[in-house]
Amino acid sequence: MAVLLNRRTRVIVQGLTGKIGSFHAEDMKRYGTNVVGGVTPGKGGQVHHGIPVFNTVKGAVRETGAEASVVFVPPPFAADSIMEAAEAGVKLCVCITDGIPSQDMMRVKRYMRRFRYEDRMRLIGPNCAGVITPGQALMGIMPGHIYLPGRVGIVGRSGTLGYEAASQMKALGIGVSTSVGIGGDPINGSSFKDILKLFEEDPDTDAVVMIGEIGGPQEAEAAEWAKHHMRKPLIAYIAGLSAPKGKRMGHAGAIISAFGESAQEKVEILRDAGVTIVPTPAAFGPTVAGVLEQGVRAA
Repeated sequence: MAVLLNRRTRVIVQGLTGKIGSFHAEDMKRYGTNVVGGVTPGKGGQVHHGIPVFNTVKGAVRETGAEASVVFVPPPFAADSIMEAAEAGVKLCVCITDGIPSQDMMRVKRYMRRFRYEDRMRLIGPNCAGVITPGQALMGIMPGHIYLPGRVGIVGRSGTLGYEAASQMKALGIGVSTSVGIGGDPINGSSFKDILKLFEEDPDTDAVVMIGEIGGPQEAEAAEWAKHHMRKPLIAYIAGLSAPKGKRMGHAGAIISAFGESAQEKVEILRDAGVTIVPTPAAFGPTVAGVLEQGVRAA
């Protein structure tokens, strides 16, 4: 079993014929993803990398039976692409695009709430690495070769730290059930808590690695939920221990603006909730291995 994505999931690529979408769609196909179509307005009827191209998401869904979409559309048009996917009946939309204005994402959130698409389509991202179920399928930009199939879930705001965790775990023979990049923007589709719920319900996930960073309340909310609802071990790393207050670091959402948003405060909140803390980025593998050996949730 897998969270969100498996080898049977029928995927379309929005922005297929663009430089970025074209490159990663080919990579996704090589990995084994069931890419059944692409969308580029005005280029419907063409075939790109052996993938049929459609003018609209609705047309692509109707002709291919697609249930998932990955968005590689430029920032000025990405919000409309997400809303088009929702209207077309897509169940999972993964938006890779970076640089979408916060106001545009506010419009997306209002649209999905107003027309009740939030209950019908799960949005991952934007500004994320995507979703991978190792050995089965990939939606996004993750380097598939560093992921070993296994039973540890990964969810993170940082794509590169997610890669680091997967690589260290693979070196120790520890595999990943599914890895989900939720993105580093201040307004995103799915939160840590949303994905933790999926992993908690997945019988083929034994433990979860959560990779957070400074800024926003998501890590604290996840800690509170995990304290009362998670039976599986939760292991967390928070990036930004040396980040100064009020200065944005990397991601658009990585800025300390309120109490509880610094790395140290988040670490304390997570530790108080019984979460095992990864002390440095070099310790992902050994920390996960230690928790799995214990077989119980470490305090």
